[in-house]
Amino acid sequence: MSEKLIYDAKKDPRYAQPFIDVDEMRMRNMPDGSKVPFRYVHGGFQGTDAKFVFCFPRKEDFKGRFYQYLCPFPGPDEEVASLARSGEDDTIAFCLANGAYFVETNMESASAFGGHPHPHRIWQSSAAAAEYSRQVAREYYGCNRPYGYVFGGSGGGYKSIACIENTNAWDGACPFVIGSPYSLPNTITLHVQGMRTLRHAMGKIVDSLDAGGSGDMYQGLTEDEAKMLREITLMGFPPLSWFMEAAGRWDDGSLPVLMPGVKQHDPQYFKDFWEKPGYLGTEPGSNAIRDRLQFKSRVVSVHLPGEKKDAADSGQAQDTEQYSNGVDTAWKKSLVDGGGAWIELEEVPQGDDLYLAGVNIGFETGAAVGKNMLLGEIVGGRNTTGGGITIGMCYGMDDMESVLKSIQPGDILTLDNSDYIAVQSYYRHQVPPDPSFHAWDQFRKEDGTPAIPQRDDIMGPGFCGTGTVQEGTIQGKVILTQSLMDESTCPWCGDWYRNTVRKTKGNEDDFRIYYYERCLHGDVSTLDTDMIVNYLGGLKQALLDISDWVERGVEPRSSSVYEMEGGCVHIAKTAKERKGLQPVVTLTANDSVCAHVKVGEPVTLKAMAQVPEGAGEVTEIQFSFSDPMFGTYAMQDPGNDYKDFMEKGRSQRTVGQLETYVTEDGLQAGTATVTTSYQKPGTYFATAFVKSQRNGDRNEIFTQVKNLARARIMVE
Repeated sequence: MSEKLIYDAKKDPRYAQPFIDVDEMRMRNMPDGSKVPFRYVHGGFQGTDAKFVFCFPRKEDFKGRFYQYLCPFPGPDEEVASLARSGEDDTIAFCLANGAYFVETNMESASAFGGHPHPHRIWQSSAAAAEYSRQVAREYYGCNRPYGYVFGGSGGGYKSIACIENTNAWDGACPFVIGSPYSLPNTITLHVQGMRTLRHAMGKIVDSLDAGGSGDMYQGLTEDEAKMLREITLMGFPPLSWFMEAAGRWDDGSLPVLMPGVKQHDPQYFKDFWEKPGYLGTEPGSNAIRDRLQFKSRVVSVHLPGEKKDAADSGQAQDTEQYSNGVDTAWKKSLVDGGGAWIELEEVPQGDDLYLAGVNIGFETGAAVGKNMLLGEIVGGRNTTGGGITIGMCYGMDDMESVLKSIQPGDILTLDNSDYIAVQSYYRHQVPPDPSFHAWDQFRKEDGTPAIPQRDDIMGPGFCGTGTVQEGTIQGKVILTQSLMDESTCPWCGDWYRNTVRKTKGNEDDFRIYYYERCLHGDVSTLDTDMIVNYLGGLKQALLDISDWVERGVEPRSSSVYEMEGGCVHIAKTAKERKGLQPVVTLTANDSVCAHVKVGEPVTLKAMAQVPEGAGEVTEIQFSFSDPMFGTYAMQDPGNDYKDFMEKGRSQRTVGQLETYVTEDGLQAGTATVTTSYQKPGTYFATAFVKSQRNGDRNEIFTQVKNLARARIMVE
C-alpha cells in the first residue's frame, strides 16, 4: 500500500476565513441541579455552508482538551443540536465537568435530505473546525495546542473513523456502535426481513432466551421461521433483541430513508426479485409471495392534515424521542409526517394477516400520477369493503400537501409493498468479495464463490457517506464501544474493524474495543428498562480514558474477550475472563435462575456482580420484582411511541443493601439480597440492575457503567 496522504485542514484555503457571529457567556444546567457558566461561540467559514459551535469551560476548569461530536446524519443546523440535551445525555455538561470544551459542526451540510454532494467535506470541515477551535482556545486560555478527540456513533461512527484515519486534526477517537463498509443497507434490510417473517414467533424466541427459558429458540417454530431465524442470526442479528417486537415495538428503522438509494442505484433488482430464479420472490410458496400486496381502489375523498377522520381513529402514535442528533434519531430529519392526512377509498384490502409495512401509495389516473407516498395504516373496512388509508412518514417530501390537493375523487389509487419486500432480501445478493466478512459465509460455496445470484455492484461502501471506507490507518489512538444487542448495526462490525486495524498497522497497540451486553444501538439514557441498559457510562469513561492514554501515557483497560461464530459474537462469561469495562452480574431467586413457589411464599433474590480488573467498583444494585412489559411474550398490542414504550418497560426499583468485597482473583465485587413474595399465580421476572464506576463514586452520573440480570419466578 502506498503512503497515505493525510489531510491538513490548516493548509486548506477553503477554510481559511473563519468567522464568529455569536460569542457570549451562558449558563448550563448540570445534572446535579447546579449551574455552570461557559463561553458559547457560534460561527462558520466564509464561502461555505460549514458552521460550528464551541462551548468553553471556565478558565480555571480547563484541562487542555476538547471532545468533538459527529452526528450520524447531519443537517444544516446540526451544530446546535446538542444544546437540547440534558441530564445523563448532556455531552456538553460532561465536557464542562471534565475540563474539556465541546465542539459540534453541521459538517458543511446544506440540506437534511439525501447524501452530501462532496462527502469528503464532512470530515474536512470537521477538521477545519477542530483546528480553528484550537486557535480560539489558545487566545482564550493562553494555552498550548489543546488535545482533541472525535467521537460519534452509527453513521457518526463512519464519520469519526474517517476523521481519525484521514486527517491529523485529532489525537484520538471514540467511535461507537459502528458499521462495516457492507453494513448498509444490509443490516437494516435483514432486520426488517426478520420482523416480517418472524412476526408470529417473536414471543417464543425471546421467552426461550430469557432467564429460565428452554434455551432452544427454534422450539415451536415453523420450518420457514426456523430457517429465517438461523439465517438472520448467522448474519449477526442478536436474537435477544427481538424482545422489542415481542413486547409490541415494531420499528423498521432507517429503511424508508435508505430504500430510495437502493432503488436509484439498482432499479432492475426490484424486477428480478419477482421474476428470476434464485430470489425469494420466485420460490413457490415463499413468505415473500404470501405477504405481497398489490391492490387498486378508487378515491372517494381526500382529507388534508388536521382534518377529522370519520372512517375510524387511526390511533397512530408518533415518535417522541427528544434529540435530533442521536444514532437512532438523526436520520428521521429526512422524513415528513403525514400529519393525520387520509384518503377515503371505495375499497380497502381485507385480511387478518396483511403485511402493511412499506406499502407504496401510487396513482394510475389523475394529476397525482408519478407521485408516491407511504401508507400509514388502513382505517375502517372491517364490516364493509370501503374505508380509508392514512399517510405515513414519507421520505424527502416537501410538497405533500400539494400532492394531496391534486388527488380528486374517482382517481385510481394503488397500494403495493412489492418493492419493500424485495429490498428486505437485498443482503443475500450483496456477498462481499472480501472473505473476511464471515456473516455472508452461509451464501458462499465451499470455494468461496456466491451460491446464489449476486448483483453486479456491491453498494455497501457507497452508504458510508464519507467518500472513504475504513482501512485501519488510524492517526491516533482509538477506543471503540460496541453493543451486543445492537439491533441496527450488527455487533460483529466492531471485531471486523479491530482486525482491520491489526492487519493495517501490524498490531493493535493503539486500539481497544469494549463490548457491552444488554445494550441496544441507541445512545439515550431512556434505554434503561427491565430488559436493557444503556452504554453511555462506558462511552463517557472511554472518552476520559483516551485522554489519559494520549496525554499521560496511562494504558486503558484491556479489550473485551470474546469469540466469533460466523456473524455471532460470544462474550466471555466471567469478569476475569471478559475484561473490558462492564460489570458482570448474576441473579438468582431462591438460589435458582427459575424459582417455583406458591402464592405468598417468600422469594429471596440475590444479585452478585464483579467488575473487570482495573475497571472500577460496584456502586449500586437495584431490584425490580415484576416486569410490567417483558414478563410475558404474548405479542402484545403494538405501540410505536418510543418514550411511552420504554417507560412501560421500566418497573419501580428497590435499592439493595450493597456489600462490596474483593474476590479471590482480586476483582472488585458486590452483592445484595432482598426478599419479596407474589400474591397472584403467574409467571414473573425479577431484574437486578448493577452500576460500577471507575473511582467507586455513586454520585458521578456520567460514568456509571451498567448491566443487568434476570430471574424467572413461577407462582402457583
